[in-house]
Amino acid sequence: MNKILPLEISASEVKEKLEANHPVALIDVREHSEHAICRIEGAELIPMRMIPQHLPLLKDRAGQFRLVFYCHHGVRSLQVVNWLRRQGISACQSLSGGIERWSLEIDPEVPRY
Repeated sequence: MNKILPLEISASEVKEKLEANHPVALIDVREHSEHAICRIEGAELIPMRMIPQHLPLLKDRAGQFRLVFYCHHGVRSLQVVNWLRRQGISACQSLSGGIERWSLEIDPEVPRY
């Protein structure tokens, strides 16, 4: 039986999974202008408003990866995860605190805004 993932995942848990080469796909749901300011290395940008048209791609990826979505503070990404779960994608989580928390706890080189 598949374990149900919590809606959110901490920055330290994401870092541990990435360092252990677990199949994690980081997806940034912020806008292009925010992405231009800062980003987490290796993440893919799919702005929140574009998520519905990427649903087939995300369903496919969810079969191979744990999808971890992030935004600035974690509000938009949590909305995305809630919506995706209603669409049947359970292998997804929101980065708690967003890129702000990532910058504070994991990588201070990521600019804050």
